[in-house]
Amino acid sequence: MPNFQAVRAANATYRPTFRPVAMFVGGTSGVGQATAEGFAKYTNGDAHIIICGRSKEAAEKIIASFPKNEKSQYEFVQCDATLMSNIATVSADLRQRLPKLNYLFLSQGIMTMQGRTETSEGIDRKLALHLYGRWKFVFELMPLLEKAKEMGEEARVETVLHAGSNGKIDWEDIDLKNTYGLANAANHATTGNDLMVDEIARRYPNISFTHMFPGFVRTSIVNGVLGKLLLPLVYPISVSMATAGEWLVHPLLSEKFAKGAFYLDNHAEDAGPSKWSTEETRKKLYDHVVSMTKTA
Repeated sequence: MPNFQAVRAANATYRPTFRPVAMFVGGTSGVGQATAEGFAKYTNGDAHIIICGRSKEAAEKIIASFPKNEKSQYEFVQCDATLMSNIATVSADLRQRLPKLNYLFLSQGIMTMQGRTETSEGIDRKLALHLYGRWKFVFELMPLLEKAKEMGEEARVETVLHAGSNGKIDWEDIDLKNTYGLANAANHATTGNDLMVDEIARRYPNISFTHMFPGFVRTSIVNGVLGKLLLPLVYPISVSMATAGEWLVHPLLSEKFAKGAFYLDNHAEDAGPSKWSTEETRKKLYDHVVSMTKTA
């Protein structure tokens, strides 16, 4: 297992021969924010970074902390990613005005104990964020990722949830209309991301696709849930946002993850592909996600 100092040193060697364009969905807080901050640090302002989320105020505070020079280009793109139609609209605008996309980082999500809560599109809100919306962004922005590869540059996608958890999917109720529960929703989202990484990497073998587990990170939401009394008890087994950002940005920067499918634990070690991955299950889930996200 690489230690933290080794990963941080490796990240610091990142010297792209191109000016990267990177988009962080869910980048206004939590691990998305931490990874965007790490990416900005290691590109030293020589990048086009897009923070995508709901809060413009939060994004502006994060962008204000980024290093800046004459080549810096930072922007906020507003999107309520619970709705596939919103993702389609935002992506259409990006396809029209961006020449390419080198890095797509997906960490949008919610922490809730509520049961199934449907959006206006009939999708559970948690699954819309943790599974369907993430791959809707990939589908919609794939032309920009392919343009980056055509230019001889990096093209990488990273989704953050819980790689290698091997939760079981109910294939008779994939969208969990009838058997929804917090455990089932977690299983479908985590294994769903594993299977989607596996399947789409086979369809686009020159692009990198990673599903990574962030570990127990002391985000503002986690700190708020635990409170002052419980936080000291879990402190030894948790990490700061800055530390998590170093681990999570590593698959975007390291040559080790240049192309193919990767399933990583919180220390960037191989967590292994899902034990449920077969040609049949991959295709069934892929077709389901395409159908649910209304992607042609």
